[in-house]
Amino acid sequence: MQEVTVTIIDREGISHELIAPTDMNMNIMEVCKSYELPVLGECGGMAMCATCQCYLESDHDLPEQKDAELDMLDQAFFVKSNSRLGCQIQITDAIDGIILRLAPEA
Repeated sequence: MQEVTVTIIDREGISHELIAPTDMNMNIMEVCKSYELPVLGECGGMAMCATCQCYLESDHDLPEQKDAELDMLDQAFFVKSNSRLGCQIQITDAIDGIILRLAPEA
């Protein structure tokens, strides 16, 4: 099984180093939930709620945002230039070592 390391900084500023499998078609939101981090993911990963919004804090090049993600972020609170929806970041070898900070809850 292939695995990558993902660092999530929670809303209290505590850093969590998570191990995520690349062969299970998971995304950041699902990994956070599996580690019981405070990510709601109310829409189940459909880019329709922004409860998994996070800020990219590392220099990783992520795939371009699709319209659904951009539309949801346009309506979300606490959006920054480095905002992404965790449900739209797939667990692949390309994100090994990524650092993400959870956005504040609305």
